[in-house]
Amino acid sequence: MNTGIDCIPCFVRQAAEAVGFCVADESRRAVVMRHILSELARLDWSGVPPATAQILHRMIRKETGNTDPYRSMKENMNRLALKLLPFLQNEARMQEDPGAAVLRLAVAGNLIDAGAKTGLKENDIRTMMCQTCQGECMKGSARELFQSAELARKVLYLTDNAGEIVFDRALIEMLPREKMVVGVRGSAVLNDATLVDAETAGLLGIVRVLSNGSDAPGILLEDCSAEFRRVFDESDLIIAKGQGNFESLSDTSKHIFFLLQVKCACVAEHLGIPVGRMAICERNDTTGKPRNCILQ
Repeated sequence: MNTGIDCIPCFVRQAAEAVGFCVADESRRAVVMRHILSELARLDWSGVPPATAQILHRMIRKETGNTDPYRSMKENMNRLALKLLPFLQNEARMQEDPGAAVLRLAVAGNLIDAGAKTGLKENDIRTMMCQTCQGECMKGSARELFQSAELARKVLYLTDNAGEIVFDRALIEMLPREKMVVGVRGSAVLNDATLVDAETAGLLGIVRVLSNGSDAPGILLEDCSAEFRRVFDESDLIIAKGQGNFESLSDTSKHIFFLLQVKCACVAEHLGIPVGRMAICERNDTTGKPRNCILQ
């Protein structure tokens, strides 16, 4: 999925937000933003959106001297998710199909995304996640995903955001962990999850977690470590969370389940799914099966 003109306002918003986190002085913020916007105009926009965002956020970190502008937000989201998880897992166990309920919970967790939405409030997330557990389950989608995981030789689970990664843990615990690797970002970008967040979420003790070696808010394989590329190539099933992973892998010839909240018009148009809906999109080029988008 290539960068479109409609992606540019989102990049500008991300820059303004990140700079606002790092620079207290208003006049200094203006100088930094002018320089960043000038450089953004010179970038090649022909690649996938995470490639453009990677360069943008490298500029932000360089200009502000802050290596992780979203650290405080990530810590808050992890803390809230850990507080909510026991209650939500218990709610899921009480559903007719607990596996489908946990899958829905993991997809709903993708709402926690600074790259696509600002003004995240703890009460809004709390309310949304509780309502999700009581909503209609993704029975057909869950059956296909769990069956594919059982049949696969190796499974790679690609996380997206901090906070969200805590809800991912609930789903990962129901999958065959002995043949699974969980991938996280190699270093800080936006509020995406890194090894620090995986440890906070409690994943390091239950499954192998691997840094991808990249600071892109998606999967740019050419920028990832050799070890991550090997694991990616060897995996016959990939479960990919979030829009950034979808934007960068939607044309990849692998068996992939994309689990995401549709948050922008560009992705909505690409998928044919309205903004604001949760989606599980299966891509299986190895069998010739067309992409199957399941709306909930």
